[in-house]
This record gives sequence, C-alpha cells and structure tokens, in this order.
Amino acid sequence: MCNLYSYTKGQQAIREFSRAMQDRTGNLPPFPGIFPDYAAPLVRNHPEGRELTLARWGMPSPVFALKGKKCDPGITNIRNVKSPHWRRWLQPANRCVVPFTSFSENETLPDGAKPPVWFALDETRPLAFFAGVWTHWTSVRKVKERRDGERHLRVSDDGREQGGRRDPSQSHAGDPHNPG
Repeated sequence: MCNLYSYTKGQQAIREFSRAMQDRTGNLPPFPGIFPDYAAPLVRNHPEGRELTLARWGMPSPVFALKGKKCDPGITNIRNVKSPHWRRWLQPANRCVVPFTSFSENETLPDGAKPPVWFALDETRPLAFFAGVWTHWTSVRKVKERRDGERHLRVSDDGREQGGRRDPSQSHAGDPHNPG
C-alpha cells in the first residue's frame, strides 16, 4: 500500500468540500510529497463542529509487529478492520477523512528497480479523500526521538485477491461530508 501521497489544492477547497467549520491549520501550503511521520491535513468531527487540522501520518503498530524492536515506527494504513488492534479507533469519534490529490505505488521493473507510479482521479488531480482514523499518541519512531501529538492513518481495502496484485482503481475514498 502506498507510503507517499500528495495534496496540492488550497485549504479553502478542503473547507468548502468537507464543510469544515473550524480551521486549525494556519496558512496551509501545498504538500507535494507526504511520507509517513509527516504532518498532513485531515478533517474530523469535533464538539465545536467539523474541523480541519494537521496530524502526523502513522499510528501505533500491533504488538506482533514490535517483536525485537526498540521503537515503534508506526503503521500507515489499516488493511484489516476486523483486527482487534484497531477496534478502539474505529468508533465514530476517531474517524476522519484525509485529503489528497494523488498517491503513488511502486512498480517493480524486470531489473528490480521500483520507481513510483502516481495515480489520481484524473489528469487535473482534483481533491479527493481517503477514509481514516486518528488518535493522540506519544510515539518513539526512532530510538532517540519522542513525539507527542495527534496521529492519523487511512483505512484501506487492500484490493488484492489471494496472491494477486493490488488494483489502484479499487482505492476507496471516504465521504468528506460524513467522516463519522
């Protein structure tokens, strides 16, 4: 699943499309390359109304993924919403939508090279949204680094049949009008 996406439309486009009533992002620049652990915009429900804010990409890893590791690099997408690890964050209070204009998948070439291939809804790269979840998490992604803040990841239907390659056309975007 992709570990690189971009968002290049202005924040007004997010506010208008998602009907966000609060904007806590300040002067939001374009994000031509969003990688894991980068801060990125998301829209979530808040007691004061729908809110546009920033959160870092990645959430706590399941216990089995941490065996033998000194830190938690985090997970960037949920492929199995039935996993007990994710249950606590799948409630409406933790749901969000993550704006994007394109995302990339690496293609494996015969020589072993893995260049990125970019996908968007069309050539104009219009605004779209991934379904996501968010939480407050104090993370230690690197041994000498500790970060406290809000985190997000996206929920994805991996789109793979048993042993098959993922079909990017099966990427599911969330409904920005109803993140909960």
